[in-house]
Formats: sequence, structure tokens, C-alpha cells
Amino acid sequence: MSDLVKNIIRFVLFIFIQVYVLFQIPPIHRFVVPYIYFLYILWLPFRISRGTLTLVGFLFGLSLDFFTSTPGLHAAACVLIAYLRPFLINILIPQEGAEQNYKSPSITSMGLAPYATYILILTLLHNTWLVILEWIQFGSFWYFLGKVLATTGVSLLLILVTELLFYRKEKFRTNTA
Repeated sequence: MSDLVKNIIRFVLFIFIQVYVLFQIPPIHRFVVPYIYFLYILWLPFRISRGTLTLVGFLFGLSLDFFTSTPGLHAAACVLIAYLRPFLINILIPQEGAEQNYKSPSITSMGLAPYATYILILTLLHNTWLVILEWIQFGSFWYFLGKVLATTGVSLLLILVTELLFYRKEKFRTNTA
């Protein structure tokens, strides 16, 4: 199956799961909403340019905003992580590293510690930005911090379950030309 078809299927599945499964769950402990949809952006191939990645992030977030009637909330969070993703990958992987020999970020291509750092940082950034935009006011810093950390914790747990259920085999490319 080609990468384009695989990513289109993922696009539809992540939107479907977020809208029709995770958003149907009532908020846990008043303020925790499980998010997993942004994993689509994190799983996109290494070779996508920053501009294309940002555009895909915008369209993906806008698609979710369409279903949830939130004007630009998820689009802004997706654009943020799509824009910062290449910077983070360049920091976490040596220049002659995985992006030369593998197609997309995974535990196999990046290693456990860099991949876990990659997922943790972008999940925390996504949820922090989403909560800031959703809330817009800082009535209680502890409430804000609790919501960000709890939402990030639940999202990381869902990402771990997703990684375990849908293990992605990464083939090592010997000819990188």
C-alpha cells in the first residue's frame, strides 16, 4: 500500500476515533479530555517539508474543528506541533540518523528514549496550547496546570496503547539515494 493511501486512511480513522469515540466520553474528573488525533501528525514521514507538514496540520485540525464546531482551536494546536516537529526531530536524531534510513518516526527508527521524548514534548505542547486557547483566561494557575498535566497524562496513555496495538514495522532502507 502506498504511503499516500496509508496516510489518507489514517487521516480519516484518527478524525473518526476522536469525534465518534473519544469526544463521546464525558470529561474525566471535570476537566480531562482524552486527545489522540494529533498522533496522525507525529506519524507522518520524515521527508515531508515543513511547509507541507504545516499545511497538512492545518487541514487536519480544521477537519476536526468542523466536526466539533470549534473555530480554529484544534487547527492552531495542530499547526503548532506540525511546525515544531522538524526542529525537534533534528535535535533528537543525529544528522546521519533515522530520517535517512527510515520512512517515519517510530520506536524502531528513533530508539525508545528519543521517540518517548518526541511524543512527550509534542503532546505537552499540543495540550498546553489547546488549553490556553480554550480557556483564554488565567483564573487559577493550579487549575490550568492540572488540566494540562492530566490531559497530557491521559493522552500519553492512549498513545502508548495505540503504539502497542498498532505496531508499525519500519523497514531499514539501505539505498538512501
